[in-house]
Amino acid sequence: MTASMATSRASGRGSTTGRDGSMAASSARVAAMNGASAPFIALEQVEMMFGTHRVVDQLDLTITRGEFVSLLGPSGSGKTTILMLLAGFLQPTAGSICLGGKRIDHLPPHRRDMGVVFQNYALFPHMSVADNVAFPLRMRRVGREEIEQRVTRALDMVQLQHLRDRRPAMLSGGQQQRIALARALVFEPSVVLMDEPLGALDKQLREQMQLDIRDLHRRLGLTIVFVTHDQGEALTMSDRIAVFNRGRIEQIGSPTEIYDRPASRFVAEFIGETNLMAGKVTTTGPDGSLIRLDSGEDMAASAADWPAAGNEALLSVRPENVTVQPVGTARRTERVNIMQAKVADSVYQGDHLRLHLDCGQRRMIARLDRQVADYAVGTQVDVVFQADNCRVIPT
Repeated sequence: MTASMATSRASGRGSTTGRDGSMAASSARVAAMNGASAPFIALEQVEMMFGTHRVVDQLDLTITRGEFVSLLGPSGSGKTTILMLLAGFLQPTAGSICLGGKRIDHLPPHRRDMGVVFQNYALFPHMSVADNVAFPLRMRRVGREEIEQRVTRALDMVQLQHLRDRRPAMLSGGQQQRIALARALVFEPSVVLMDEPLGALDKQLREQMQLDIRDLHRRLGLTIVFVTHDQGEALTMSDRIAVFNRGRIEQIGSPTEIYDRPASRFVAEFIGETNLMAGKVTTTGPDGSLIRLDSGEDMAASAADWPAAGNEALLSVRPENVTVQPVGTARRTERVNIMQAKVADSVYQGDHLRLHLDCGQRRMIARLDRQVADYAVGTQVDVVFQADNCRVIPT
């Protein structure tokens, strides 16, 4: 496996290094896994059981220094459990967790050099803003003068120096979140862990905080592990996204890779929205793929070497890559797919029109610029989508 990838092994406990086992052996395996020196954070064959329920399933994941990695998935997929394992609030049932080449899964939270930002902020209501930010430094017995200097720097960083004497109850939700972030950064941790920190904010403030956190990450070179179930949030902020499902990683890659080249039906449907059409692959190769739909139509898709010809598969095309023309006006080519459909519904959504299309045996959705013609319900149309925008994924 390359340094830019991680996998979650599907079955069996596999071999794991004991808590008192050889660190050198564990590091060597991680390095071999990545074809390079050991990464900054490495989870190897990590498993977490709650009774008989397996929450994390034989997970391998590596993160490089300075990376922003989002753990994305539905509720119960294991993403928050991974964050709690990294922080030291939970101990893995099996496997190893390394930071900077050193085994840390046996260490208590305060010895892991990680800052944590919680969804509910967890600020002390009886303390001022400055005292909240200073708390981690006092617990580490940092000198009074250095505490003052660091608190000042941290509050300047989140642009809230002018509120240092207020209590949390006197702050807005966004200001409280920035104070929680300053507290997590003030002791200069190696890693910042964020557990859905923006979930309680309104849409406008949440989007602003996304940009603020991304800016801090870039300016300070922070290593951030960010848990979220919000796909837009992950796409906006991340260097890489790990999509979780039932305690395993379905796919990990850059936001572009995850959105444009989903590796499974789960990823295609969970990240954004997509139109899926079942069929069988008839041709694969560097020049493109061909899939025969269950309805008998042949559709061209982007180049792929899997699934192999003869296998059942799904054709995926995003709604924004679907266009609509008056019926009979579209022209099919080797790289242009056309279907006939009837407009089942047209929904105005401000910045775009959302058309629900009845294509006979299936329904499709097209997301169109609002300046195009507003097709009335019942209108017959040609549905057009380019082969390069179609992905073949396994069933």
